[in-house]
Amino acid sequence: MKEQPPVSTTYSELRAQLASLTTEAFRPELAEIDRLSTLEIARIMNGEDETVPAAVARQLPAIAAAIDATAERMARGGRLLYLGAGTAGRLGVLDASECPPTFNTDPSQVVGLIAGGPSAMVQAVEGAEDSKELAAADLDALGVGPDDTVVGISASGRTPYAISAVEHARALGALTIGLSCNADSALAAAAEHGIEVVAGPELLTGSTRLKAGTAQKLVLNMISTITMIRLGKTYGNLMVDVRASNEKLRARSRRIVALATGAPDEQIEAALTAAEGEVKNAILIILADVDAATADRRLRDSHGHLRAALHATTGT
Repeated sequence: MKEQPPVSTTYSELRAQLASLTTEAFRPELAEIDRLSTLEIARIMNGEDETVPAAVARQLPAIAAAIDATAERMARGGRLLYLGAGTAGRLGVLDASECPPTFNTDPSQVVGLIAGGPSAMVQAVEGAEDSKELAAADLDALGVGPDDTVVGISASGRTPYAISAVEHARALGALTIGLSCNADSALAAAAEHGIEVVAGPELLTGSTRLKAGTAQKLVLNMISTITMIRLGKTYGNLMVDVRASNEKLRARSRRIVALATGAPDEQIEAALTAAEGEVKNAILIILADVDAATADRRLRDSHGHLRAALHATTGT
C-alpha cells in the first residue's frame, strides 16, 4: 500500500475550523437526497429557504444600528463599500451595481469589490480570498477615510480578505460592518457592527451560495435600500431618484410622477421636460406650483429630500 504524504498542520487546522462552522455542518438526514424525486428535492429546498427570513429577523436591531451609522456618514459625502470573496463578493458587487439606476447614485458612492478583481465575478481567482494584503491594497486604492463605510461579507465569517478589509478600514477611521452567517465569527468581532445571520446548515454541505447567500442578499438589500430612504432618495415608497436610462425606466418615471401628484399626462410631460427628466424635480414643480429653477434650488437647500422641500415650500 502506497504511503500517504503527511497532512500539513495548516490543512488540519483549517479542516477543524470548517467542521466547527454551522454553514459547513453535515446533515445525515439528507445523505440520500439524490435518490429523491425532483419535486421532493424542490419541496425540501423551498422549506429550507423559508427559514432564512426568520434568521434575518433575529438580527434586525443590529442591522438597523449599522444602517443608521452608514446613513450618517453618507450624508456627509461618504461611500458605502462592500468587500468579499466568491459568492459573498459577487453579492456585494450586485447590490452596489443596482444603486445607480435605482437611486441615481454616482457609481463611486456604492462600490462592490471582490477578491481577485472583476474577473473573479465569473471565474475563481486562486488564493485571492486568503490574501489579507489584497484587501488592504483594494481599500488604499480607493482612499478610504472616516466618512466611508466598509462592509466585509463572508458566510463563514473567517475569510481573510473580508476580515482584513474590516480591520484595515477600521484603522483608517472608517465605519465597519461584518456580515457573516456563523455565530461568534472573527469577522463580526473585527467590526464595529457585527451582523451574524445564522440560517443553519446548508442543503448541500458547505454550499453557502444557498441559504447563506440568500441571507446575505436580504441584509445587503436592507443596508442599501434603507440607507437610501434615510438619504431622501425616495418619497414614501416611490423611487423618485430613479435614473431613466431606458424606455422602461422612462415609463416608470412618468408613472412615479403620476402616483405622487395625480396630475394629468400633459402636466406630467411638461414638468419632466422642464426638469430635464428629473423625477423629484418634476414632482416638486407640480405639487408646489413652482418653476424648474425654484424646484432645483429648493431641493438643493433640503439636501435632496423631496418631503422637506415640499414642506419648506407649501408647509405640508
